[in-house]
Order: sequence, then structure tokens, then C-alpha cells
Amino acid sequence: MHSPSSGISKFKGVDDVRSLLLLANGEFSTDIFSTAFLKGMEEAKKFLPTNSELTATGEQDQPKEKSSRGRKDWSDEVEADFSRTDRLVEAGACEVFDLNQMCSSMDNETGNSNKKGRKSKARVIDLHTLLIHCAKAVMDDRRRAGELLKEIQQHASPTGDATQRLAYWFAEGLEARLTGTGSQVYGTLTAKGTSAVAHSEAYQEFISACCFRNVSFLFANSAIFNAAVGRSRLHIVDYGFRYGFQWSELLRRLAARDGGPPEVRITHIDLPQPGFHPEKHMEEIGYRLTGIARELGVSFKYRAILAQWQTVSIEDLDLDLEPDEVLAVNDLYNFRTLMDESVVIGSPNPRDTVLGNISKMKPDVFVQSTVNGSYGTFFLSRFREALFFYSALFDMLDATMPRENKLRLALERNIFGWVVLNAIAYEGTDRVERCETYKHWQVRNQRAGLRQLPLDRETVKMARDMVKNKYHKDFLIDEDHHWLLQGWKGRILLAHSTWEADGASSHC
Repeated sequence: MHSPSSGISKFKGVDDVRSLLLLANGEFSTDIFSTAFLKGMEEAKKFLPTNSELTATGEQDQPKEKSSRGRKDWSDEVEADFSRTDRLVEAGACEVFDLNQMCSSMDNETGNSNKKGRKSKARVIDLHTLLIHCAKAVMDDRRRAGELLKEIQQHASPTGDATQRLAYWFAEGLEARLTGTGSQVYGTLTAKGTSAVAHSEAYQEFISACCFRNVSFLFANSAIFNAAVGRSRLHIVDYGFRYGFQWSELLRRLAARDGGPPEVRITHIDLPQPGFHPEKHMEEIGYRLTGIARELGVSFKYRAILAQWQTVSIEDLDLDLEPDEVLAVNDLYNFRTLMDESVVIGSPNPRDTVLGNISKMKPDVFVQSTVNGSYGTFFLSRFREALFFYSALFDMLDATMPRENKLRLALERNIFGWVVLNAIAYEGTDRVERCETYKHWQVRNQRAGLRQLPLDRETVKMARDMVKNKYHKDFLIDEDHHWLLQGWKGRILLAHSTWEADGASSHC
């Protein structure tokens, strides 16, 4: 993997902002620059304190009227993020200046509190605050960053409580960014990766303790099952890397369908990944699903395509649908890794290209599940967003899995650890973790010519009942603008929706 490129987010303070503005007026087009620059400006606002709270849920907690009727449609607000003007660029520079002033003030307050703390025998360590101070120092005071990092590492632990484990992995990311060794650390993580069997065991342990994947499978499989009602053939186009667990469950459900199962074919599109041998992995998935389908009496075909998703056109997918065949397209959290307009400037970005291709496929249903984050251009706002997101995730793991559980350690190391590392230590095309909020994805989908479908009430009820009866009380299920939301203790972490396109077979 290439060393992290510098990226826009490595500017330091107001002087660099001013330099960027001069570049925008000279060598670069301000329109092009604004798209990437101001998307980060919007995110930088998140660093400032806020009193807003997400609503908790439960069967009795329905979405408030205010969220959908007492304000403008938030798709209009999100749309504005993609078309900022030069005037807002200047305003954004002022916001960065205010942000640096606020952080300096925080540093002074921390210094004063540390002086007072010397009078006491013990000082309470706030690892979250130290991490944010360290992230800020990485941008403008590397010596200070090194000192803070050492203090964090003294109190962090991969086997401690939720906060200590969180701090351990974020400290790894900060150190890799500070020293420029992200590729080496990433290589170490992947080289020591668990076997497929161990990964499967850890995965099963995770889904038994956490509802996220089971609700995701329930939502997607129900949408596809419902689209195939009364049809004799089903074609699924699936994007991304998985072990096929979702489709084994759908095959069993289809096999038990009144009137018998349809003929099923799955086209699986995965990314070339040096060192991972995805072609072998995809071949194993095909063999396993074929065996399951044979046992269930379901006619089944599996096809694997190894390519960058944005390069796969309709012609590559064999979409000459047979009579009475329904087409379903599925994305389970994978589009977050597609490059966006902050990297691809002057040509269609991969996110919009893929969505455009999906629209051209004219699916009867496109099921999208997305990680609800905002890992945008600017490092500091991205760091804060990732810290809040993974604080909730590590807290959830601490509440649902024993700390000494080896499978939990494997999950935190081989899945969450490397994701945190990539989001923090990498820039440019080397950074693949690029989460967007579900509100931004809604605007992208609509632009691509897709129409959102209402939530199926039976599916929502099944999801609520599952979470209520089988999982920890702090998991939540909520709804917003036809998105099914999942979260932990009030923070929305995942979102699910369904879409259709004009000309799908169901409309013929």
C-alpha cells in the first residue's frame, strides 16, 4: 500500500487556510475547490459543543412529528453541502480560525486544571479529552502531540475497559499518522489476521451479542423476498466482501415459500485486494451457497466478478432478465469505501457513478445499508466523529461481551482496529474509510434517479421485536424519512433503506 498522501486535510491553522484560498483563486477553480473544502467546513462545526440529543427508542417511542414536519426537508439542507459558493469558502476559513482559538482555549484550561491536579494525590484521566487534544496537536504541534500520546498510551489497554480499549486503537492511529508508519502498522494487522474459521467464530459470537447484523439481514432479505413474491426467478447483484451468511438465510426462507422457491442467481462483485486473494474467497462462497441451495431444493447459480465497482457496467452483468424475473441490488455497508468528490475532482466520482449504474439497471429493489458517520476531508472533524462513533461501539461491546473474551479481542483487532487506523492515519486515495450520513446518501440516490420506498411495517415490527426480546435494552430501533435506524444509547450508528427505479420489471 502506498504511503499516505498529504491530502487537503494536512493544512495547519489559518495561514494554510489563507494559502488554500489563494490557490483556489489562482491555480484551481474555486467551484472545484469548494466541493471538497466546504464539505469539511460543515463537518468542522461538529467540533463545537452541541446540546442536541438523539431520541431514544422502543416500541413506544415513535419518531417525533417535529423531525419530519416542523422543519424543512433535510434533503434540501444536505443538497446545499454539495454546491457551496466562494462566499462560504471565506466563511469556512473563519470557522477554522474560531476552531483553533477554541482548541487553544481548551489547552489552556487543561493546563490550569493540571496545575490544580498536582495538589491532589490522584488525578482523573479523561482519555477522550486527551485524544482530542492529541489529534489537534498532530496538526500544529508535533512535540506536544508526542507528549500527549505517551500519556494516553500509559493509560490505554487492548484488554481494559471500553474507554481504555478505545484509546488504545485511537492511539495506534495517531502514532501511525504522527510517524508516517500507517502502512507498516496496517501490514502487521493483516499479516496476523485470523483464519477464516476463527473469523467465522468471532463473527457468530458478535451477532449473538449484537443485533446490528441480524437486523441488517432481516431488513435486506425481507425486502428482496417481498419483491420476489409471485415471481419464478430472482437475480441478486451483490456488492462487497462477506462470507455469504446473508444469502444462506435468504435461500432457506425462499425454500419455505408457498408455491415453491424461485430460481435464484447471485452476481457477486468484489474488489481486487492484493494479498487477500478475494477470487479464492469468492469461489469458496459459491461452492458453499451452491451446496446449501442443493440441500434446500433451490435452483441456484453463482457468478463472481472481481473489479472496481465503478467500472462494472450493465453490459458486464448479464441483465437480460427472463420473463417473470425480478432484479434486486444489495449493498451491505460497503459503499462507504468508495472515493468521493474530495478525492476525485474534475470527473464523476465513484459514488455517483455506481449509483448511476444501479439506476440504469432498473432494479425492482435496491437495498442500501450504510454506516452513519461523517468521515470527511478535514482530519480533526473526522477524528472527533470517529471517536464518538467508536465510543458507542466499544461501550456496546463492553456491555454485551466479557472483556477477557478472545473472540472479542479478535473482533476489535482485526475489524474495528484497522478501520480506526485507516480513518485516522491515512489521507487521499490511501484512506478507504469514508463514511457519510444516511441523509447524504439519500440525496445521492435521488440524484441518480432512484425513488425511495416506504418502510415495510411488518419488517419494522419484526426488527423491533427481535431487538426487544433478544438483545440488550440499550440497543435502539428508530425511523426517519423511510430509513430504519439502528443505534446504541441514543447514537445512530447504522441506517437501512430501499429504492426502486423507473422501468423495473414490476412496473411492466
